[in-house]
Amino acid sequence: MSYGYSIASRNVTKIAKLTDGCILASAGMQAERHTLHKVLKAKATMFENTHRKQMSAHSMAQCLSNTLYYKRFFPYYTFNVLAGLDEKGAGSVWGYDAIGSYERVPYVVNGSGSALATSILDNQVLFKTQPQNKRDLTLEETVNLVKDVFTCISERDIYTGDSCEIYMITKDGIQHEDFNLKKD
Repeated sequence: MSYGYSIASRNVTKIAKLTDGCILASAGMQAERHTLHKVLKAKATMFENTHRKQMSAHSMAQCLSNTLYYKRFFPYYTFNVLAGLDEKGAGSVWGYDAIGSYERVPYVVNGSGSALATSILDNQVLFKTQPQNKRDLTLEETVNLVKDVFTCISERDIYTGDSCEIYMITKDGIQHEDFNLKKD
């Protein structure tokens, strides 16, 4: 967590586990991010207590959109990425703006290093510059790509921290890995 050239803390997460198969990552103001995560965890818990099952990723995507839109006149200063598994067990990623507009996309990039990461992911995930090489990435290839992207970002963006958190969502649950970046 930082402000300008000052580092307030090196160990603040920007990711919240909302259900056993759904996580939310947020860029933006820390206090508003924390509040939004707390509100969504409460809504997920209320849903689970009422319906005796966890909210699906698709339902959580709509819930987040509604929550952000409700505060549109005094919005949460957060830019969010929601990830989970859809009803067919396929990976799902949704990107949001501050007032709740959202879209399901192959990948989303938010934060200070987003401009650096987008071109790499366009090339390595969507194969926009080399469509003849397009293929589906394995979980291991995807994790290695994320590590490469964050390594590249940390070389050029002073606001990117000392490590990144990588979450892998599968039918077996959520796994977490911390990846240390260059600390100089």
